[in-house]
Amino acid sequence: MPTQTPALVAESAGAAFTTRLIERRDLRDDDVAIEIAYAGICHSDIHQVREEWGKASFPMVPGHEIAGVVTAVGAGVTAVQVGDRVGVGCMVDSCGECEFCKDGFEQHCTRGAVMTYNGIGYDGDPTLGGYSRSVVVSERFACPIPDGIGLDEAAPLLCAGITTYSPLRRWGVGPGSRVAVVGMGGLGHMGVKLAVAMGAQVSVLSRSDAKAADSLALGAVEHVATSDLATMKARRNYFDLVLNTVSADLDIELYLGLVKPRGVVANVGLPTDPYRVRPGRLIGTSKVLAGSNIGGIPETREMLAFCAEHKIGAQVETITADEVTEAYDKVVAGKVRYRYVIDVSTINAAQG
Repeated sequence: MPTQTPALVAESAGAAFTTRLIERRDLRDDDVAIEIAYAGICHSDIHQVREEWGKASFPMVPGHEIAGVVTAVGAGVTAVQVGDRVGVGCMVDSCGECEFCKDGFEQHCTRGAVMTYNGIGYDGDPTLGGYSRSVVVSERFACPIPDGIGLDEAAPLLCAGITTYSPLRRWGVGPGSRVAVVGMGGLGHMGVKLAVAMGAQVSVLSRSDAKAADSLALGAVEHVATSDLATMKARRNYFDLVLNTVSADLDIELYLGLVKPRGVVANVGLPTDPYRVRPGRLIGTSKVLAGSNIGGIPETREMLAFCAEHKIGAQVETITADEVTEAYDKVVAGKVRYRYVIDVSTINAAQG
Protein backbone atom coordinates (compact mmCIF):
# COMPACT_ATOMS: atom_id res chain seq x y z
CA MET A 1 0.00 0.00 0.00
CA PRO A 2 1.22 3.56 -0.69
CA THR A 3 2.54 5.40 2.36
CA GLN A 4 1.28 8.74 3.60
CA THR A 5 3.42 11.75 4.50
CA PRO A 6 2.62 15.29 5.65
CA ALA A 7 3.07 17.99 3.00
CA LEU A 8 2.42 21.65 2.33
CA VAL A 9 -0.32 21.89 -0.28
CA ALA A 10 -1.58 24.76 -2.45
CA GLU A 11 -5.16 23.77 -3.21
CA SER A 12 -5.62 26.35 -5.98
CA ALA A 13 -3.71 29.06 -7.82
CA GLY A 14 -2.37 31.65 -5.39
CA ALA A 15 -3.80 29.92 -2.32
CA ALA A 16 -2.07 30.00 1.04
CA PHE A 17 -0.47 26.71 2.00
CA THR A 18 -2.24 24.19 4.18
CA THR A 19 -0.88 20.93 5.53
CA ARG A 20 -2.36 17.52 4.90
CA LEU A 21 -1.31 13.96 4.19
CA ILE A 22 -0.33 12.96 0.66
CA GLU A 23 0.50 9.53 -0.73
CA ARG A 24 3.87 8.25 -1.89
CA ARG A 25 3.99 5.11 -4.03
CA ASP A 26 5.26 1.74 -2.97
CA LEU A 27 8.91 1.20 -3.84
CA ARG A 28 9.53 -0.15 -7.31
CA ASP A 29 12.67 -2.20 -7.94
CA ASP A 30 14.70 0.91 -8.88
CA ASP A 31 13.20 3.30 -6.32
CA VAL A 32 14.60 4.93 -3.21
CA ALA A 33 12.60 6.44 -0.35
CA ILE A 34 14.05 9.65 1.08
CA GLU A 35 13.33 11.33 4.39
CA ILE A 36 13.57 14.99 3.41
CA ALA A 37 15.47 17.33 5.72
CA TYR A 38 15.28 20.58 3.78
CA ALA A 39 13.50 21.91 0.71
CA GLY A 40 14.56 25.14 -0.97
CA ILE A 41 12.09 27.74 -2.20
CA CYS A 42 12.88 28.44 -5.84
CA HIS A 43 11.26 31.43 -7.56
CA SER A 44 9.86 28.97 -10.10
CA ASP A 45 7.80 27.46 -7.24
CA ILE A 46 6.13 30.84 -6.86
CA HIS A 47 5.56 31.24 -10.59
CA GLN A 48 3.84 27.86 -10.75
CA VAL A 49 1.77 28.16 -7.57
CA ARG A 50 0.55 31.54 -8.81
CA GLU A 51 0.02 30.27 -12.38
CA GLU A 52 2.33 32.92 -13.79
CA TRP A 53 3.71 30.46 -16.36
CA GLY A 54 0.34 29.27 -17.60
CA LYS A 55 -2.17 26.75 -16.35
CA ALA A 56 -0.93 24.52 -13.54
CA SER A 57 -2.24 21.39 -11.86
CA PHE A 58 -3.79 21.56 -8.39
CA PRO A 59 -3.64 20.56 -5.61
CA MET A 60 0.11 21.25 -5.86
CA VAL A 61 3.01 20.36 -3.60
CA PRO A 62 5.96 22.43 -4.89
CA GLY A 63 9.64 21.90 -4.25
CA HIS A 64 12.48 20.69 -6.47
CA GLU A 65 15.44 21.57 -4.25
CA ILE A 66 15.42 18.55 -1.99
CA ALA A 67 18.04 17.26 0.44
CA GLY A 68 17.63 14.32 2.77
CA VAL A 69 18.61 10.79 3.77
CA VAL A 70 17.70 7.48 2.13
CA THR A 71 15.44 5.38 4.35
CA ALA A 72 14.63 2.42 2.06
CA VAL A 73 15.63 1.06 -1.35
CA GLY A 74 13.99 -1.15 -3.95
CA ALA A 75 15.17 -4.68 -4.65
CA GLY A 76 17.12 -3.68 -7.76
CA VAL A 77 18.87 -0.59 -6.38
CA THR A 78 22.65 -0.78 -6.49
CA ALA A 79 24.00 2.80 -6.43
CA VAL A 80 22.33 4.06 -3.24
CA GLN A 81 22.18 2.64 0.28
CA VAL A 82 20.03 3.30 3.31
CA GLY A 83 21.62 6.15 5.26
CA ASP A 84 23.10 7.91 2.23
CA ARG A 85 22.71 11.68 1.99
CA VAL A 86 21.10 12.53 -1.35
CA GLY A 87 19.50 15.36 -3.23
CA VAL A 88 16.70 15.50 -5.78
CA GLY A 89 16.36 18.33 -8.26
CA CYS A 90 13.90 19.34 -10.96
CA MET A 91 13.39 15.86 -12.46
CA VAL A 92 12.37 12.50 -11.05
CA ASP A 93 12.24 10.35 -14.18
CA SER A 94 13.04 10.15 -17.89
CA CYS A 95 12.94 7.42 -20.50
CA GLY A 96 16.63 6.55 -20.08
CA GLU A 97 16.75 5.29 -23.67
CA CYS A 98 16.77 8.28 -26.03
CA GLU A 99 19.95 9.94 -27.29
CA PHE A 100 19.67 12.78 -24.78
CA CYS A 101 19.18 10.52 -21.77
CA LYS A 102 22.10 8.34 -22.86
CA ASP A 103 24.27 11.45 -23.22
CA GLY A 104 23.35 12.67 -19.74
CA PHE A 105 20.91 15.40 -20.78
CA GLU A 106 17.79 13.93 -19.22
CA GLN A 107 16.16 17.37 -19.12
CA HIS A 108 15.84 17.10 -22.92
CA CYS A 109 14.38 13.57 -22.92
CA THR A 110 12.46 13.01 -26.16
CA ARG A 111 9.63 11.30 -24.27
CA GLY A 112 9.59 14.19 -21.84
CA ALA A 113 11.35 14.30 -18.50
CA VAL A 114 9.05 13.89 -15.52
CA MET A 115 9.23 17.02 -13.40
CA THR A 116 9.43 16.73 -9.62
CA TYR A 117 6.12 18.53 -9.15
CA ASN A 118 3.31 19.91 -11.31
CA GLY A 119 4.07 17.07 -13.72
CA ILE A 120 2.65 13.71 -14.71
CA GLY A 121 4.63 10.52 -14.21
CA TYR A 122 4.80 7.79 -16.82
CA ASP A 123 2.29 5.92 -14.67
CA GLY A 124 -0.23 8.73 -15.20
CA ASP A 125 -0.12 9.99 -11.61
CA PRO A 126 0.62 13.65 -10.80
CA THR A 127 3.97 14.40 -9.22
CA LEU A 128 4.15 16.06 -5.82
CA GLY A 129 7.32 17.81 -4.73
CA GLY A 130 9.63 18.42 -1.83
CA TYR A 131 7.55 20.55 0.54
CA SER A 132 6.90 17.27 2.33
CA ARG A 133 8.42 14.91 4.85
CA SER A 134 9.37 12.21 2.35
CA VAL A 135 9.59 11.41 -1.34
CA VAL A 136 10.07 8.34 -3.55
CA VAL A 137 12.12 8.58 -6.76
CA SER A 138 14.08 6.40 -9.14
CA GLU A 139 17.66 5.89 -7.93
CA ARG A 140 18.93 7.54 -11.14
CA PHE A 141 17.61 10.87 -9.88
CA ALA A 142 18.94 10.65 -6.32
CA CYS A 143 22.28 12.49 -6.41
CA PRO A 144 24.83 11.86 -3.64
CA ILE A 145 25.52 14.89 -1.44
CA PRO A 146 29.17 14.73 -0.39
CA ASP A 147 30.24 15.10 3.21
CA GLY A 148 31.21 18.63 4.06
CA ILE A 149 28.08 20.26 2.65
CA GLY A 150 25.25 20.75 5.12
CA LEU A 151 21.90 19.45 3.91
CA ASP A 152 20.38 22.91 4.36
CA GLU A 153 22.92 24.65 2.12
CA ALA A 154 22.94 21.69 -0.28
CA ALA A 155 19.22 21.73 -1.07
CA PRO A 156 19.34 24.82 -3.34
CA LEU A 157 22.28 23.37 -5.25
CA LEU A 158 19.83 20.91 -6.83
CA CYS A 159 18.28 23.75 -8.86
CA ALA A 160 20.03 27.09 -8.33
CA GLY A 161 23.41 25.39 -8.26
CA ILE A 162 23.09 23.26 -11.37
CA THR A 163 21.20 25.97 -13.27
CA THR A 164 24.18 28.31 -12.99
CA TYR A 165 26.94 25.67 -13.08
CA SER A 166 25.81 24.22 -16.39
CA PRO A 167 26.22 27.34 -18.59
CA LEU A 168 29.47 28.27 -16.87
CA ARG A 169 30.87 24.85 -17.76
CA ARG A 170 29.35 24.77 -21.24
CA TRP A 171 30.93 28.08 -22.23
CA GLY A 172 34.37 27.24 -20.84
CA VAL A 173 34.64 29.53 -17.84
CA GLY A 174 38.00 29.18 -16.13
CA PRO A 175 41.08 31.11 -15.00
CA GLY A 176 41.32 34.37 -16.90
CA SER A 177 37.65 34.45 -17.92
CA ARG A 178 35.70 37.64 -17.38
CA VAL A 179 32.16 36.84 -16.28
CA ALA A 180 29.28 39.17 -15.49
CA VAL A 181 26.39 37.83 -13.42
CA VAL A 182 23.16 39.74 -13.92
CA GLY A 183 21.10 39.72 -10.74
CA MET A 184 22.18 39.01 -7.17
CA GLY A 185 19.49 36.65 -5.96
CA GLY A 186 18.98 32.95 -5.42
CA LEU A 187 20.47 32.06 -8.80
CA GLY A 188 22.85 34.99 -9.07
CA HIS A 189 24.66 34.44 -5.79
CA MET A 190 25.35 30.83 -6.82
CA GLY A 191 26.60 32.02 -10.21
CA VAL A 192 29.07 34.31 -8.46
CA LYS A 193 30.30 31.62 -6.08
CA LEU A 194 30.76 29.03 -8.80
CA ALA A 195 32.41 31.33 -11.35
CA VAL A 196 34.85 32.62 -8.71
CA ALA A 197 35.72 29.02 -7.75
CA MET A 198 36.38 28.28 -11.44
CA GLY A 199 38.98 31.05 -11.44
CA ALA A 200 37.03 33.74 -13.28
CA GLN A 201 37.11 37.47 -12.68
CA VAL A 202 33.49 38.11 -11.77
CA SER A 203 31.41 41.28 -11.92
CA VAL A 204 27.85 41.57 -10.61
CA LEU A 205 25.37 43.69 -12.55
CA SER A 206 22.39 44.72 -10.44
CA ARG A 207 19.67 47.37 -10.44
CA SER A 208 21.27 49.20 -7.53
CA ASP A 209 24.22 49.15 -5.13
CA ALA A 210 22.13 47.66 -2.32
CA LYS A 211 23.88 44.29 -2.46
CA ALA A 212 27.37 45.55 -3.35
CA ALA A 213 28.92 44.44 -0.07
CA ASP A 214 27.48 40.95 -0.52
CA SER A 215 28.82 40.68 -4.06
CA LEU A 216 32.34 41.56 -2.97
CA ALA A 217 32.13 39.24 0.03
CA LEU A 218 31.33 36.34 -2.33
CA GLY A 219 34.43 37.08 -4.40
CA ALA A 220 33.24 39.42 -7.14
CA VAL A 221 35.78 42.07 -8.16
CA GLU A 222 33.08 44.70 -8.66
CA HIS A 223 29.37 45.36 -8.29
CA VAL A 224 27.95 47.60 -11.00
CA ALA A 225 24.57 49.29 -10.77
CA THR A 226 23.04 49.05 -14.23
CA SER A 227 21.76 52.60 -13.78
CA ASP A 228 25.41 53.75 -13.74
CA LEU A 229 25.55 54.40 -17.47
CA ALA A 230 29.17 55.55 -17.48
CA THR A 231 30.42 52.30 -15.92
CA MET A 232 28.16 50.21 -18.12
CA LYS A 233 29.55 51.99 -21.19
CA ALA A 234 33.09 51.34 -19.99
CA ARG A 235 32.30 47.60 -19.89
CA ARG A 236 31.34 47.34 -23.56
CA ASN A 237 33.07 44.45 -25.37
CA TYR A 238 34.64 43.46 -22.04
CA PHE A 239 33.21 40.14 -20.83
CA ASP A 240 33.61 36.62 -22.18
CA LEU A 241 30.26 35.58 -20.70
CA VAL A 242 27.25 37.39 -19.30
CA LEU A 243 25.11 35.04 -17.20
CA ASN A 244 21.62 36.51 -16.96
CA THR A 245 19.81 35.07 -13.95
CA VAL A 246 16.83 37.43 -13.77
CA SER A 247 13.35 37.03 -15.19
CA ALA A 248 12.89 40.75 -15.90
CA ASP A 249 12.16 42.02 -19.39
CA LEU A 250 15.65 43.36 -20.06
CA ASP A 251 17.01 45.25 -23.04
CA ILE A 252 19.02 42.23 -24.09
CA GLU A 253 20.93 44.16 -26.75
CA LEU A 254 22.47 46.24 -23.95
CA TYR A 255 23.93 43.07 -22.46
CA LEU A 256 25.07 41.73 -25.83
CA GLY A 257 27.08 44.93 -26.10
CA LEU A 258 28.98 44.00 -22.95
CA VAL A 259 30.51 40.79 -24.32
CA LYS A 260 33.56 40.58 -26.55
CA PRO A 261 33.30 39.45 -30.15
CA ARG A 262 32.46 35.73 -30.02
CA GLY A 263 31.26 36.24 -26.46
CA VAL A 264 28.10 34.73 -24.98
CA VAL A 265 25.03 36.02 -23.19
CA ALA A 266 23.52 32.95 -21.48
CA ASN A 267 20.02 33.23 -20.08
CA VAL A 268 18.61 31.13 -17.26
CA GLY A 269 15.82 33.51 -16.23
CA LEU A 270 12.39 33.31 -17.88
CA PRO A 271 10.90 36.76 -18.61
CA THR A 272 7.30 37.11 -19.66
CA ASP A 273 7.95 39.01 -22.90
CA PRO A 274 10.13 38.02 -25.88
CA TYR A 275 13.61 39.46 -26.25
CA ARG A 276 14.06 41.92 -29.11
CA VAL A 277 17.36 41.37 -30.93
CA ARG A 278 18.42 42.67 -34.30
CA PRO A 279 20.36 39.95 -36.14
CA GLY A 280 23.16 42.38 -36.87
CA ARG A 281 23.92 42.61 -33.14
CA LEU A 282 24.86 38.93 -33.29
CA ILE A 283 26.25 38.54 -36.77
CA GLY A 284 28.51 41.59 -36.84
CA THR A 285 30.70 40.35 -33.99
CA SER A 286 29.82 36.64 -33.99
CA LYS A 287 28.19 36.85 -30.56
CA VAL A 288 25.98 34.16 -29.08
CA LEU A 289 22.62 34.61 -27.35
CA ALA A 290 21.97 31.34 -25.55
CA GLY A 291 19.59 29.66 -23.14
CA SER A 292 20.34 26.97 -20.60
CA ASN A 293 17.88 24.61 -18.91
CA ILE A 294 19.05 23.20 -15.55
CA GLY A 295 21.47 20.31 -16.21
CA GLY A 296 21.50 16.56 -16.59
CA ILE A 297 22.12 14.11 -13.79
CA PRO A 298 25.83 13.45 -14.56
CA GLU A 299 26.50 17.19 -14.56
CA THR A 300 24.50 17.62 -11.35
CA ARG A 301 26.65 15.01 -9.65
CA GLU A 302 29.74 16.76 -11.01
CA MET A 303 28.48 20.09 -9.64
CA LEU A 304 27.92 18.64 -6.18
CA ALA A 305 31.45 17.21 -6.14
CA PHE A 306 32.83 20.57 -7.31
CA CYS A 307 30.96 22.36 -4.53
CA ALA A 308 32.30 19.94 -1.93
CA GLU A 309 35.85 20.39 -3.22
CA HIS A 310 35.59 24.18 -3.08
CA LYS A 311 33.48 24.31 0.10
CA ILE A 312 30.55 25.94 -1.67
CA GLY A 313 26.98 25.90 -0.44
CA ALA A 314 24.02 28.16 -0.95
CA GLN A 315 23.58 31.09 1.41
CA VAL A 316 20.36 30.19 3.15
CA GLU A 317 17.76 31.38 5.65
CA THR A 318 15.95 28.48 7.29
CA ILE A 319 12.21 28.85 7.90
CA THR A 320 9.43 26.73 9.32
CA ALA A 321 6.37 25.38 7.51
CA ASP A 322 4.07 28.11 8.79
CA GLU A 323 6.33 30.80 7.32
CA VAL A 324 6.23 29.61 3.71
CA THR A 325 3.24 31.59 2.47
CA GLU A 326 4.76 34.83 3.79
CA ALA A 327 8.18 33.82 2.45
CA TYR A 328 6.79 33.79 -1.10
CA ASP A 329 6.01 37.51 -0.87
CA LYS A 330 9.46 38.19 0.58
CA VAL A 331 11.15 36.35 -2.29
CA VAL A 332 9.24 38.42 -4.84
CA ALA A 333 10.23 41.58 -2.95
CA GLY A 334 13.91 40.55 -2.97
CA LYS A 335 14.13 40.38 0.83
CA VAL A 336 15.85 37.01 1.20
CA ARG A 337 19.64 36.56 1.42
CA TYR A 338 19.68 34.41 -0.71
CA ARG A 339 17.59 31.27 -0.53
CA TYR A 340 14.87 30.25 1.86
CA VAL A 341 14.98 26.60 2.85
CA ILE A 342 12.14 24.91 4.69
CA ASP A 343 12.95 22.75 7.69
CA VAL A 344 10.46 20.07 6.70
CA SER A 345 10.49 18.49 10.14
CA THR A 346 8.14 21.36 11.02
CA ILE A 347 5.52 20.06 8.57
CA ASN A 348 2.97 17.98 10.43
CA ALA A 349 -0.53 16.81 9.65
CA ALA A 350 -2.06 18.86 12.46
CA GLN A 351 -1.12 22.17 10.84
CA GLY A 352 -3.27 24.23 8.52
